Parts: sequence; structure tokens; C-alpha cells
Amino acid sequence: MPSAPSVIQHPPRREGLGPPIAAGVVTALVGFTSSFAVVLAGLQSVGATQSQAASGLLALTLTFGAAILWLSWRSKMPVTLAWSTPGAALLASAGMVDGGWPAAVGAFLLVGVLILLTGLLPVLGRLMGRIPTALAQAMLAGVLLPLCLAPFKSLGTAPLLVGPVALCWLVLLKLAPRWAVPGALVVALAVIGIHLGVNGTYLPADALVPRLEWTTPAFSVEAAVGLALPLFIVTMASQNIPGVAVLKSFGFTTPWRSSMVMTGAGTMAGAAFGGHAINLAALSAALAAGEEAGRNPGQRWRAAFVSGLAYLVLAVFSAALVTVVAAAPPGLLEAVAGLALLGTLAAAISSALAEAEERVPACITFLLAASGLSFGGIGAAFWALTCGILVRWLLKPGPLVRKARGSGPRAPRQ
Repeated sequence: MPSAPSVIQHPPRREGLGPPIAAGVVTALVGFTSSFAVVLAGLQSVGATQSQAASGLLALTLTFGAAILWLSWRSKMPVTLAWSTPGAALLASAGMVDGGWPAAVGAFLLVGVLILLTGLLPVLGRLMGRIPTALAQAMLAGVLLPLCLAPFKSLGTAPLLVGPVALCWLVLLKLAPRWAVPGALVVALAVIGIHLGVNGTYLPADALVPRLEWTTPAFSVEAAVGLALPLFIVTMASQNIPGVAVLKSFGFTTPWRSSMVMTGAGTMAGAAFGGHAINLAALSAALAAGEEAGRNPGQRWRAAFVSGLAYLVLAVFSAALVTVVAAAPPGLLEAVAGLALLGTLAAAISSALAEAEERVPACITFLLAASGLSFGGIGAAFWALTCGILVRWLLKPGPLVRKARGSGPRAPRQ
């Protein structure tokens, strides 16, 4: 039987369904519109065609939407899920792997297996916890940097197209921060509509219908090491662990085992259709877990449940969105994606450089990840994390150094 969370501090009171319904719809709208451009950019970067990217977006939305329904109802907690936005950014920076799109799909399947095993095997979770947070965040920041530069580069090449998008984002960031990226997306879609009208571009009706497209997975060492492993680490460090922390800040204990099993199985189910990874929501989780979802914490699970339903509705429009943005002027989609990731970049840099003794290894990790280095068919993210860990180990004071530091003259007692 589902058990109520232990966070209720006052007797439940009856209240309408308005707050949880509104919070759930807002959670889905913000979660979907604020980062779907990043997902499309990532999938297409590793070799997906327009139809395959549309299939991937649909698969992701269906799998985590359905998983939200089960987890929130079963746990009676506001557990929300999302696609891995940092993971999509990693794909965008990695580019096509050896073996093309089928090899990328094989890497997605492997990520699902690793997430599932994290829920089933506690030792794997403990192993993930031993990766230094500073280095994981530095790798993420390096991966995000090229994408976050896109809006500023596009301002130089297409100021009339990108300028209104950036201005809308900045104004809403001041007045209504949670709607900054969705608002920028609306302006971008308006710009695309004007562009299509001026050029007389025709959008085929059949491309607006959502459909899943199967890709038989292929497996290679390069894709497993250079794509699957960094994607798994980024998803765990930048989505699942923060997602737990967000729920905890509102007094809820995340059902870790069932969440990892569901997201791992969901990732595996969607991989062959182009879905790269699903995970616990981090930023959008607060919308369903806070007071906006209702005064009684024990009933806020309803907001998460409604968000799952709303995601399933939004999935219907995934193909239409992909078709429209595919006809966008060059640089516009990348600009929206870069604006969506600026907050994540700032948080990653801040976390990477928070501790003085971690800054040199973190900087090396950041620069290697941002460099786009590829060696032996393996991308920069893997080499960045590997070299960062090695440098951290080399710079770590040995026992003699620690003893010498601790054996200096003591200050006289007062």
C-alpha cells in the first residue's frame, strides 16, 4: 500500500483541486518548452535525422510522463521526471560517434542499463558518489560552454532574428524568471512563422503527426566509453542527485530505488526510438513540490500526477514542434538552446570552483571538455573527467606534506 510522506506537520485540510492542477500544468509547460530545443540539438548532433529526432522527443515525453503517473501515485509524493537536459547538451558537444546514429542509440540503451543497476545495486550508487562533485560539474560546464556561446555568436550574424528572442528572455528573467525560456521560445516561434510566411515555405501535413521510429541499436567500445559513460555520469550528477536535494528541501524523501528502476527501464524502453535518457527532475521539481501545489504537503503528489498527464498531452505536439523549428533560420534554434542553458552553466561553474583545493583540477577538466578534444574515437567529456581525476590525485598532498603542514609552530595560549 502507498504510504504518506512523513513531512505532514499539520492535520490535512480539504482544499480544491485548483492549486495542484495549475501547478502540474505549469510544471509540464515549463519543463517541456524550456529545454526541448536542447534535446533536438543533441539528438541531431549525434546523427539523428529530423524524423528520428522527432521520434526521440516523443519517446522521451511518453516514457517519463507515464513514469511520473506511476511514481507519484504509488509513493504519494510529488516525484517528477524529465529528460536529461545536461545529457542532451553533452550529445550536442560530442558530435557523431563511430557507427553513427545506431551506435548512439546503443549508447542510450547502455545508459538505461546503468541507471537501472544503480537502483538495484547500492554499490554502484556508492561508486557514483565517489566521483568528485567539482570535477563532474566542471565537465558539465565545459560541455555547456560552446552551446551557451551560440546566442552571442548568432547576434553577430543574424541580429534581427536573434535580438528579439534574447531581449524577451532578458526582460522575463527580470519579471518572471520561470517563464524566461518559454517566453523566448514563443518569440522564436513567431520569428520562424514570419520567416516561413515571407519565404512561402510549405510544411507537409504528414510531418506534423507524431510517430515513433525504430532504430536497431549498434554497440561499439568508442560509443560506450565516449558517449554512454559521460552521459550516465552527467545525468546522475546533474539531474538525479540535485532532484533528490530539491525534494528534500521541501521535506520529501525521494523513493530512490523505485525512481532509478523506473527511469532506467524507461530509458531502455525509449532508447531504440531515439530517447537518450530520463531522470528525476531538478529545476521543475520545485514547481510541483512547493506551496503553489497546495497548502497540504501530503496532497502535493496530485500536482506531479497532473504534470504526467500534461506531458502525455504535450507529446502529441512534439512532431509539429520539430517540423517548425527545422524550418527555422540558421542559428535561431541554437540561440534558444544556449539561453536555456545559461543558468545551468552558471550553477556548474560556481559548484566546480567553490573549493580552493579543487580549482586547478576543475579548470583542467573544464577546459578539456570545452576544447572538443577527440582521441581514439572517444570524445572530450571522457578525457576531461579522466585527466581531471588524475591531476587531482597528483596534486593531492601526500602523508609527509600533510604531516609537515600540521607540525608547524603553535600559537601561544592566551
